[in-house]
Amino acid sequence: MSRRRTVRLLGAAVLAAGTIAALAVPSTAAPTPDVASELLAAMQRDFGLTAPQARARLVQEAEAMRLDETLRRSTGDSFAGSYFDAARAELVVAVTDGAAARTVREAGAEAVVVPNSARELDAAKSMLDSMESTAPRAVTGWYVDVRSNSVVVSVNRAQRDAATEDFLTRVRAASDAVRVEEVAESPRPFYDIIGGDAYYMGGRCSVGFSVRTSSGAGGFVTAGHCGTAGTAVQGYNGVSMGTFRDSSFPGNDYAWVATNSSWTPQPRVNLYNGSTRLVSGASVAPVGSSICRSGSTTGWHCGSVQALNQTVRYPQGTVYGLTRTNVCAEPGDSGGSFISGNQAQGMTSGGSGDCTFGGTTYFQPVQEALSAYNLRLVTG
Repeated sequence: MSRRRTVRLLGAAVLAAGTIAALAVPSTAAPTPDVASELLAAMQRDFGLTAPQARARLVQEAEAMRLDETLRRSTGDSFAGSYFDAARAELVVAVTDGAAARTVREAGAEAVVVPNSARELDAAKSMLDSMESTAPRAVTGWYVDVRSNSVVVSVNRAQRDAATEDFLTRVRAASDAVRVEEVAESPRPFYDIIGGDAYYMGGRCSVGFSVRTSSGAGGFVTAGHCGTAGTAVQGYNGVSMGTFRDSSFPGNDYAWVATNSSWTPQPRVNLYNGSTRLVSGASVAPVGSSICRSGSTTGWHCGSVQALNQTVRYPQGTVYGLTRTNVCAEPGDSGGSFISGNQAQGMTSGGSGDCTFGGTTYFQPVQEALSAYNLRLVTG
């Protein structure tokens, strides 16, 4: 019996009334400093250093690590914490008595004498941990601050209320090492943008590849038929993710989503087996090459490239310049990653068949989308 093979979009929603578009599924030795060019570049950018200054700092920090390990042992119960003072390029060790301070100085580090030992500070921090269930929402966390020789309790100033004051009174009574610090906002979790993961916008599609703009802002590319400019997006976990910044369909089938600060672009594709594939570039795979696809409906499937630059006539309009494959896909996989080896190829567009019987699937080449929106592929 022959099986009807309908060319369809593997997309997110009905695109027009009456069309046949598919619905989306609602040691003691100092370590050798790493002087890789990427590290030096990041240090120059973020610390305002020259390359020689960045290299010198790495050497200084490696020596401080070695010295710190030695002094933690030799100062014993008097040890109260340590930190690297970048301005003076030296290790500072806090201790609770003069004899330990002399030991520190003789070893070549700076010593400061403080009232609370590291053991006492850790005990105060553990006390706060035991009170966590009674902490009000305004209390955003606590930590041992070795520079001030205290345990800092962070409080969101906009949420500070009577319950907060009561909690702070209790912790201050329990330990005189506690210090309160107001902060402007509460912390929030960060999430990774991974190719092939689901995202939602009234329906469901899949992330293509992580990208960044020329200014460094993050996002991802996906299929154009999944949404239009201004469409809000939630991540695989239902957390607000960002907004479609631009979209092109038909004619093309690409779009990009600008993500918010809760989401971090990663150069990876979900293999749906607990691991990921690293994305290292975007060289085009020739016809006959093996190619694999990741999508939130059917996971990870592989096949071969059959043709480049295919014109596909969808019910919603014609799309040009797609790549044809014999990799299977189903609704909801739209926008997901096509990758050959570790080279990004494109984003799932549409096709025919399914992953039970097999079929034909087309993808939008990623390089065209990157060029259209002046985006940079995130690679590792």
